[in-house]
Amino acid sequence: MADGKPPKMEKLDMAAILLMTLGEEAAAKILQHMGPKEVQRVGTAMAGLHNVRNEQVQAVLSAMLADVESQTGLGLGSDSYIKATLVKALGADKAGGLIDRILMGGNTTGLDTLKWMDPRSVSEVIRYEHPQIQAIVLAYLDPDQSAQVLGHFPDPRVRQDLVMRVAALDTVQPAALQELNDILEKQFSGGSTTQASAMGGLKVAAEIMNNVESTIESEIMDAIAEVDEDLATEIQDLMFVFDNLVDVDDRGIQALLREISSDVLIIALKGAEEAMQEKIFRNMSKRAAELLRDDLDAKGPVRVSDVEAAQREVLNAARKMAESGEIVLGGGGDQMI
Repeated sequence: MADGKPPKMEKLDMAAILLMTLGEEAAAKILQHMGPKEVQRVGTAMAGLHNVRNEQVQAVLSAMLADVESQTGLGLGSDSYIKATLVKALGADKAGGLIDRILMGGNTTGLDTLKWMDPRSVSEVIRYEHPQIQAIVLAYLDPDQSAQVLGHFPDPRVRQDLVMRVAALDTVQPAALQELNDILEKQFSGGSTTQASAMGGLKVAAEIMNNVESTIESEIMDAIAEVDEDLATEIQDLMFVFDNLVDVDDRGIQALLREISSDVLIIALKGAEEAMQEKIFRNMSKRAAELLRDDLDAKGPVRVSDVEAAQREVLNAARKMAESGEIVLGGGGDQMI
């Protein structure tokens, strides 16, 4: 660089350098606000960073150069950094496939591609495939996405059949996964493995049912009960609906309330049982409870779909907190000492 100027960089490379200098926690928070394609593009750029020059860092961070030089070794051990960052940003399940695609040069698998598509598009891709293939896809996707995909199948009998197939799944042999990826015209990453993959089951079926609209949920559960009453009961027992939060202990409710905006809470409570409303009021300060009661009384009619969406948002937050051990769903659970 005879002219003393830093080399010209693409915006994507500049974003990658910035994320690599911020640290895992800060980078993860930024990645959470990006879409799937943006995450993959930036992640691929991060994986491609090698021998980054100080001049390049200065061009991106300017006044932050001193901090960057003292704490970062860009391009060194970047694989482990990227893995840790993406897991914190997206969760282990969703990050797993993305990490493989980034670190293996951007190759994608059919199943992982579906995770990053909108539900309607997924339903169109699998609409004419064998029901068992459709069930494998639903079991593989996140429950909320699967529920939306299921909602795009108009025939109630098809929805009932798919939920029953998901519940009956245990492991999926490599040949079945290979068939699915052949259908999707993708090369399955790691397709040579001989180990069966755990997938589906009653819990997955219940999680999918937790995320479908209430009218569709009742329709599917009634249809399943007509065919197999015991199976319907097992799925129902594993389902966790909004009013079940009444069984969460007070400390858990208080922790959950810190994660939910008041606007979402008001709409969610519009369709809640009185016992659930009282549970919430008891775990707020007297002043906050009074304000919430006033807001609920003043709130006009709310569409059922809006109430269900708000309740799903609260439930999704509760499930994430339960997975991280912050709260216990369904009752007291293990005692703390």
